[in-house]
Amino acid sequence: MTRSVEFFFDVGSPTAYLAWTQLPTLCRQEGADLVLRPMLLGGVFQATGNVSPVTVPAKGRYMNVDIARHASRYGVPLAINPHFPINTLVLMRAAAGVQLREPDRLDAYLRAVFHAMWIEPRNLNDPAEVAQTWQAADFDPAATLALASDADVKGALRATTDEAVSRGVFGAPTMFVGDQMFFGQDRLDFVREALRR
Repeated sequence: MTRSVEFFFDVGSPTAYLAWTQLPTLCRQEGADLVLRPMLLGGVFQATGNVSPVTVPAKGRYMNVDIARHASRYGVPLAINPHFPINTLVLMRAAAGVQLREPDRLDAYLRAVFHAMWIEPRNLNDPAEVAQTWQAADFDPAATLALASDADVKGALRATTDEAVSRGVFGAPTMFVGDQMFFGQDRLDFVREALRR
């Protein structure tokens, strides 16, 4: 049986971005499949009573330092988005839609949106900025917005979010290796260990 890592994420999480930069290589090295599971972090927070770490000022300040440390360790670019928090509902519906209708393009979609969110960084609360981000990655803005409004796509994102909560997810990123859950991009060593068992 092929081993796999399920990656529950929302593009609005800088730690999900960091995990996303590392997981493809980790899975390739361990001979495992990476299963992308876009979810709505706001829905997870609402269902679990969790909140963003930035709502606690001291924790938010520490997290910004800590994620910069990890970005440096991983050798990847990271810029704290000054427009944070960003409502990711449309972005994550579009991710679910691309996965549902054009799965081969999901990596390109995520590359574009993560780059816009955590490298440039752009104000993705602004629909014009979102449209420019999509267009630059060869996603037609009108068609992608229509995809995000599709009832089946909305249902798919809702179902994945509900599944995540039912499996114990309370934040992003969360990875599963079988039944074992790992929360946070700083737990990737444990993900690797689980794949080796």
